[in-house]
Amino acid sequence: MSLLKPELETLKPETRKMADYHIEIDVEQLNRHGQIVCGDVFHSRQIRAERRSILVLSDGIGHGVKANVLATLTASMALNYTSFHTKPEVAANIFMRALPKNVDGKESYATFTIIEIEDDGLVRIINYDNPRSIIFRKGQLYNPKEIQIPIRGEENASKILRIREFTPTLEDRIIFMTDGITQSGLGSNRFPTGWGLDDIAHFAENQIIRDYEISAGKLSRKILNQASMNDSFEIRDDASCGVIYFRKPREFMLITGPPFYKIKDVDFVQRIREFPGKKIICGGTTAEIIAREMNIDINIQHRFSEKTLPPAAKMEGFEIVTEGILTLGRVEEILESYNNEMRLGDSPPEEVVKLLIQHDIIHLVVGTRINWAHQDPDQPVELEMRKFVVKRIMKILESRFFKKVTIEMV
Repeated sequence: MSLLKPELETLKPETRKMADYHIEIDVEQLNRHGQIVCGDVFHSRQIRAERRSILVLSDGIGHGVKANVLATLTASMALNYTSFHTKPEVAANIFMRALPKNVDGKESYATFTIIEIEDDGLVRIINYDNPRSIIFRKGQLYNPKEIQIPIRGEENASKILRIREFTPTLEDRIIFMTDGITQSGLGSNRFPTGWGLDDIAHFAENQIIRDYEISAGKLSRKILNQASMNDSFEIRDDASCGVIYFRKPREFMLITGPPFYKIKDVDFVQRIREFPGKKIICGGTTAEIIAREMNIDINIQHRFSEKTLPPAAKMEGFEIVTEGILTLGRVEEILESYNNEMRLGDSPPEEVVKLLIQHDIIHLVVGTRINWAHQDPDQPVELEMRKFVVKRIMKILESRFFKKVTIEMV
């Protein structure tokens, strides 16, 4: 009997409650061997006003540029129509009709998986011709009830959307993919009909048993690498694997700039001292104030690779202490261009980026004091630059990395 046979029960809407988990998302992709463009496309959007996240993975027919165009059109329209709460069977009809026709008049084609995640505790998976998503709960396969809805339109006869809804719990995982994963190894002695969902589920289950807290990125890379290995490292189709991991959130604090009122230094430092998560300081004056109030030393570290910036420092209770505005500006640049292939070094900005990426709930504390004793006319400008850069960092963390970010001017 297949491991992926659906259960007959699903959680009722009235059991929903505000989520107490962080949603970690990662998608890894490989182009078909010899292709420079991937025919699979992943798009995502976070709608903060509705506390809702939408993910779309589409696979265009064929390979290369044509497949990429079909998948991009499908993913973009699916994302937009889902954002406006359009019924999935209506939306699917609209963007299937919008896809360009082949020169022989035949219908173009792209599969898709849409995953909606609501902060109040509901996940909806809408699937059209992509492999079925695999769901793990407490390390075991979990299969909520599936409903099937025909796509609207006479030209879509026999085309079916498969929809599953459930309320996630802590440590749940969703694995979604294109057929480049499930069909890897096709025709081989080991997998004559392809790797298949059951074998993929067994593989993922073994990875979770070995490392119960395995990250979304690590698990998706392991699945993708195994698919490539199944095809002797010359994968025969574009392959994508995404993992959504509902886990306990990790909190982090970045402090830059001293508080506006000097008499607030003690309260400012006490709040930082009591913060339970990891924390860093970006700014020399800020570090001096905190070191003075906490009676700890600042130890300069001279070994790092970024020669255009002052060296970092170490303070007890803090991950790293760096210079202020220049470092933050470089952090913004790295975050803006970051991708999963990037390997970060050990310079102060790169260390800060690593910490930001590793954490989920990020508190940015921005001091607004201007040190008039320095008689530097550029200081008000620097303060505005610091505010601007920190807000840019906040926007990137929220939109690209799905972090929950708070910012406080003190």
